[in-house]
Amino acid sequence: MHVSPPSFSSPADLSDLFAQPSALFLDFDGTLAELASTPDAVVLPPSLPGMLGMLQQRFDGALAIVSGRPVAQLDAFLAPLQLTCAGTHGAERRLAGGPLVQMPVPSLTAVEAAAAALAARDARLVVERKHGALALHYRQAPERAALCLDTMRAAAHDLPGVTVLHGKMVVEVKAANLDKGGAIRDFMHLSPFAGRIPVFIGDDVTDESGFAAVHAAQGIGIKVGAGTTLAGYRISDPAAVHLLLRQLLN
Repeated sequence: MHVSPPSFSSPADLSDLFAQPSALFLDFDGTLAELASTPDAVVLPPSLPGMLGMLQQRFDGALAIVSGRPVAQLDAFLAPLQLTCAGTHGAERRLAGGPLVQMPVPSLTAVEAAAAALAARDARLVVERKHGALALHYRQAPERAALCLDTMRAAAHDLPGVTVLHGKMVVEVKAANLDKGGAIRDFMHLSPFAGRIPVFIGDDVTDESGFAAVHAAQGIGIKVGAGTTLAGYRISDPAAVHLLLRQLLN
């Protein structure tokens, strides 16, 4: 159940929340990176990987990226870093320096076929195939929102173990038992995250399970941008997130 959205806080005010030993969980698109017309078109500030590397040390290793993207894509954007990551909404997991673990997921062949057929009729639609998820992006064709949502819902209707998410200009079908909140809960049982206060920063509907998870652990959720949310705090945009992260290094 969603709560009334909090008002915007300044990065300086939010930095005061980190007085106790914290575990920092960060979404990627819309949080660390500005949203782009396609997933491949995202451009990061050149300083971001270095700053995340310093934050990893600042938090004694208790920093993780929790994203809808595959871990391989996160690594490519953040090279040479290989941080602890949960990719594809938790379907992929990796501790920093460790092996990639892929969770069991249902087949999405029927969903992929339906999305590909729709995209074949409109080149502005982008199909993104991932382990345990299939996303249909319509950022370049916003008038296709209802058609994309109806198509994906129909394709997923009879499939067991899947759910449909409608995010920012994207419809995604994924494993129902895997989400960002579950990944955060699992990481919080492991070193170096265990025993710390979890903080999660995210921007989209897929991040709400993460906010629920950190609140259940007496942690802190920070929503990026507008929209009703479970998060207790709000920050304006990725640029403000970067400013907050820089302040945490001081």
